[in-house]
Amino acid sequence: MEKPVVGFLGLGKMGLPMSLNLVRGGYEVHGYDVVPRSLKAFASEGGKACASVHDVVRAADVLCASLPGPAEVTQVFGEVVAQEGRSGQLVIDFSTVSPQVNHRVAEALARRGIDYLGAPVSGGVERAVDGTLTVMVGGAKAAFDRAKPMLDLIGQNVFHISEDVGAGSVVKLVNNYFIGYYTLAVAEALTLAGEMGMDLEQLFSILNVSYGQSRIYERNWKLFISKDFYEPGFTTRLLIKDLHLAKDMAAAKGLELPMTDVLIGMYEKAAERGYADLDMAAMYRYIQDVKNEPRA
Repeated sequence: MEKPVVGFLGLGKMGLPMSLNLVRGGYEVHGYDVVPRSLKAFASEGGKACASVHDVVRAADVLCASLPGPAEVTQVFGEVVAQEGRSGQLVIDFSTVSPQVNHRVAEALARRGIDYLGAPVSGGVERAVDGTLTVMVGGAKAAFDRAKPMLDLIGQNVFHISEDVGAGSVVKLVNNYFIGYYTLAVAEALTLAGEMGMDLEQLFSILNVSYGQSRIYERNWKLFISKDFYEPGFTTRLLIKDLHLAKDMAAAKGLELPMTDVLIGMYEKAAERGYADLDMAAMYRYIQDVKNEPRA
């Protein structure tokens, strides 16, 4: 069977490696990003760079997207794809948004005869590169089955959660809620251990086989804190966005989650101090800054 032509919107830190894994899997992939160097990198690896969103929409049988947030998703799908897309197309949206946004977009596309899957991912840039992401999919089973060969090139763990297009976003926001807790806990706990004179490398080797182990601890320590290197895989700014989305999701159900505001407040203070576009692991460095400030 001939493979569908794929379009990919958003060739950033996650979208670029995801799109290139589709290219390497034998798909013809047309892509667009507002950043010229991303387009150049995409084309240099065999992708077909397009001049606009409109060109990608016109070329694609299956349209993928990895966009920064709800505003971009609503604009691209509500103002372009829902107007110019054609019946029979499939949209796979890897962006992290709220379930409500998933539902609104799916309804707009359905009027055009376009199927939609909300399919956020987890695993960071390193797993996007090697094609081992976790993919959390909500949407019609028939659409999922159509997408599965492509999803298998992007993720090692691909879950069809339910036919609710927002189901994947629920799981992703809960996942990132955990990440918000873990990242701040790692920053504060390592600061405490350092003040007590612990060798932090030795501490990691012990806690990594103890109940204090977590993938976020491993990620933040190995890739960032131990190297004092914070070139972003996942920025503090994006984590703040996701924590707000989780808070809004809770509010829609009448829930108050007391620690949510504490977490958001801490990350927003760090963002104000210049940490917004560093990796979230830089919260460790932020806690160091706070620790070293003179007390009133």
